[in-house]
Amino acid sequence: MTAAAPGFENEPGWRLHPQVALRPEPFGALLYHFGTRKLSFLKNRTIVGIVQSLPEHPSIAAAIDAAGVDENSRHLYVHALTTLVSSDMLVCSNQSAA
Repeated sequence: MTAAAPGFENEPGWRLHPQVALRPEPFGALLYHFGTRKLSFLKNRTIVGIVQSLPEHPSIAAAIDAAGVDENSRHLYVHALTTLVSSDMLVCSNQSAA
């Protein structure tokens, strides 16, 4: 498990871990980590879009902005992404995937 440092959403280069598969579902998506065998649920399509668009944006914050998340809801998405970083579903591109 990797702890997400405060302000991590402004760090460059986040992406899904190479061992994570994303499967779209009517409610959002399922994430499965083949290395840890951990399953995570993405509960709406906005968070799915943010996760899928991470390689196209310089930071998580930029991906959240591009998704049109309003300021009042932003903390919910940062919290969800913090959980994904902590469970190794998301990794920084310059971080080796162990």
